[in-house]
Amino acid sequence: MTELHELTATGAAARIREGQISPVELVQALLTRIERLEPELRAWVTLDADGALEAARAAEQATRRGGDDLEPLHGVPIALKDIYYVKGLPTTAGFGPLADFVPDRDAASVEKLRAAGAIVLGKTVTTQFAYADPPPTRNPWRADRTPGGSSSGSAAAVAARMVPIAIGSQTAGSVLRPAAYCGVVGLKPTYGRVSKRDVLPLAWSLDHVGTITRSVEDAALLLQILAGHDSADPHSADRPIPDYLAALASGDAPPRLGLLPEMLERAQPDVQAHARDVARRFAEAGADVRELRLPAPIDLLLAVHRVTMQAEAAAVHAVGIAEQGEAYSPRIRSEAMVGQLISGPAYVHTQRVRRRLGRQVDALLEEVDALLLPTASNVAPTPETTGDNSFQAPASLLGLPAISLPSGVGETGLPFGTQLIASRFDEVTLLRIARWCESALAFDGRSPWD
Repeated sequence: MTELHELTATGAAARIREGQISPVELVQALLTRIERLEPELRAWVTLDADGALEAARAAEQATRRGGDDLEPLHGVPIALKDIYYVKGLPTTAGFGPLADFVPDRDAASVEKLRAAGAIVLGKTVTTQFAYADPPPTRNPWRADRTPGGSSSGSAAAVAARMVPIAIGSQTAGSVLRPAAYCGVVGLKPTYGRVSKRDVLPLAWSLDHVGTITRSVEDAALLLQILAGHDSADPHSADRPIPDYLAALASGDAPPRLGLLPEMLERAQPDVQAHARDVARRFAEAGADVRELRLPAPIDLLLAVHRVTMQAEAAAVHAVGIAEQGEAYSPRIRSEAMVGQLISGPAYVHTQRVRRRLGRQVDALLEEVDALLLPTASNVAPTPETTGDNSFQAPASLLGLPAISLPSGVGETGLPFGTQLIASRFDEVTLLRIARWCESALAFDGRSPWD
């Protein structure tokens, strides 16, 4: 029988509904696992054991009452990156002066997760304000490597089977890269698809809510819960919400994938060889894999992203740096201070270039169902860095939906990630293709923490 900590969210929810396991048993099993692994892994900032057990007991009583009205995540524990407001729990963003900040309300995402029956297990480690300063968290595959950032604790906790699902955020590559480095699934939806209300910002026009799971099915389930317009979030898109779970079962037609050779050329040799092998395996399974070229140099995309992030981070943190600059970590402080030197006209010009690049990539995506590339240029590096964001930043800059799938393990014993990028607001296609690719990859790698 599958150990309780091994269950995916959909698997756990189904067993709870069927009375095979209780929410209390599941929470207790995860708390026991966290107690054993956390001293070395360091994935959690705040663990709300008492609150989770109280919620689990309430969920167990609801299960006993029966009925068909149990919510899709009824009794399933979840972890939240420590930039999300959670009522009654500290929200610190890795920033010392926020140590005593306890919100009196939930972020929009947390509201929706609770309404769907999820149990908040606690808050996971983020790099400071979700930027690039290294975290204390270690990679579940090798403790001498980074889990990536900034959703470091979320990815590590899911990979180490401390929790089945977690919420992260991405401004450059902070969902996809940790997912790739930790051998799990990371989904970044289209910009505006999920509300950012009461999520501490880094750069307003780049920040995305994202999910970290161990299956595409769980990613689809979470997006179904989280997606939707929020009139209280000025960045929220008012678009119809499709049935994402139905999309997974909508057929097994092989996809049309556009391989980007210029990205492969920038990858480390082992990543490049793995990506070529993945493309070959997809083609042998029936996919139409063709080589495409980006309509603009990748360096231009990255430069536009960097200027945008620097300028917006400077605006977000201007007061904080002026009043509490000594509390900021070096990388985010220097990035924001550089951003203060970017003029208004320069920022506006950058956004005009950004819109032009977006139209060009939109046209490229009309030729295929999704773009295919490595999630990162490397496997997880040593912990003085959170890794290279250059393979994830373009999707963040253009607001395109992207997913990272675990796709193999290299000679170093570290996992590879494969990325798919689809047209904006077409998560249906992205998830359908991701499920097809997940099946073709048949990745069953397990970290040594198992």
